[in-house]
Order: sequence, then structure tokens, then C-alpha cells
Amino acid sequence: MTDAAQKPTIDFFTFVLSLGSSALVHLGDAPHPEGGAAGAAVNLPLAQQTIDILGVLAEKTRGNLTPEEAHLLEELLRDLRLRFVERSRGPAPAP
Repeated sequence: MTDAAQKPTIDFFTFVLSLGSSALVHLGDAPHPEGGAAGAAVNLPLAQQTIDILGVLAEKTRGNLTPEEAHLLEELLRDLRLRFVERSRGPAPAP
């Protein structure tokens, strides 16, 4: 088996979704890939940094993406930014 056959293809969607997954882990909304439970390792500075990286990527690639790529990046950023704001406010009050 060659090295090319062992490596998964990395495209724009995979790259962006990988960064998004990282932000979700840091926000505590996804389990850590090394077996941690969701919410176990909230790290807002790392989440903000990853969201900022996606923002820079969106800014620097504006006009050079397919409509599908642009839509994915816009929606992912919108979702992550909302989650970050909610998480920054602290835990929701109990009913």
C-alpha cells in the first residue's frame, strides 16, 4: 500500500470542518477526541482563537470560494460565534 492510499484526502470542507470540530471541543459542545466527555475541558481562549482563525480564513478567501464552500464557512462561523457568546455568559440558570 502506498502512502497516498493511506492518507485521507484533505479538501477545503474537511479542513474547515476540522477547525470547527476543534472549536466545538474547546466550547465543551463535543467530546474530546482522546476519550473525554463533552463539556469536560472547556477552554474559551482556545475556542476564540480557533473561531478567529476561521474568520481570517473567511476574510482571506472571500471571492475565491465556491458558493458551497462560502456557505459552509459562513454558517459554521455564525454557529460557533453564537455558541461562544452563550458559553461566555456562563451556565444557563436552572428552571
